Amino acid sequence: MRGAAYEQYGDVYVLAVRDDLPGPPVGPDTVLVRVHAAGVNPVDLKIRQGALTAAYPHHFPIVPGWDVAGVVEAAGPAVVAFAPGDEVFGYVRRDDVQWGTTAELVPAPQRCLARKPRSLSFAEAGALPLAGLTAYQALTEVLDVGEGERVLVHRAAGGVGFFAVQIAAALGAHVIGTASPRNHGFVRDGGAAEVHDYAAGPLSEQLGEPVDAVLDLVGGDALADAPKQVRDPARIVSIVDPAVRDLGGRYVFVRPEQHDLEELARMADAGQLRVPIAKAFGLEQVREAHELVAGGHVRGKVVITLA
Repeated sequence: MRGAAYEQYGDVYVLAVRDDLPGPPVGPDTVLVRVHAAGVNPVDLKIRQGALTAAYPHHFPIVPGWDVAGVVEAAGPAVVAFAPGDEVFGYVRRDDVQWGTTAELVPAPQRCLARKPRSLSFAEAGALPLAGLTAYQALTEVLDVGEGERVLVHRAAGGVGFFAVQIAAALGAHVIGTASPRNHGFVRDGGAAEVHDYAAGPLSEQLGEPVDAVLDLVGGDALADAPKQVRDPARIVSIVDPAVRDLGGRYVFVRPEQHDLEELARMADAGQLRVPIAKAFGLEQVREAHELVAGGHVRGKVVITLA
């Protein structure tokens, strides 16, 4: 099997494109997906660097990637939701780290997949799952954002942030984003009613009055200022900094959830959610894709296309 893989933890140079990877197993509850596109996310870099070895068993060689869009190649005998030929997308976070999405085939537990949005290309669908689920679960389950509420989204031009702006706007919220001045128009196009420059001073001083909920995608000083930005610190969520718990807020780690993927697909097909691709790379450019994500300040999503 052809794909990107690494045999040890380290920088981007441990990554190599190989033609001799073993074919992945297809268990009873597993869907084998022929990959058309695989999103690249910051967590892929952390795994490659060995930062999550305490959280999951790791087995070399490791194929990176948790985001996928493709076509069902085969389905295990316990799978009832999918059949060969179905177009799917998903967040393939297994219970161990080995069989990632940056390869021709990936074995995905059926709970990790949903049918691909009809309105999205494979590249767009492959860039949506992890970041889209993160934004959706934080806003709907933890913050419970409602119509008319004022919601502050930090780093609103990034992958999770731009999805969060769109989802919060679809929920009827008055969305306030933070971004560099060059990205203000981009964030407004996503549905933000207000955009502030994160470098122009503490947001608590720029807002005028506290908001109803804060989604922190930055951590550090931005998070330390969050209790002054919001009416109730219990409605602060961070996906990057567990120190949010010390402020009375919640730390969220995204999970695979078929229902939520289906809801993201519904929103995309309803025109409520678009997926901006910062850059699409071929498999041979996997190192460049990782380097672009590592550099930060990416507007939209980075994706690797395999078909």
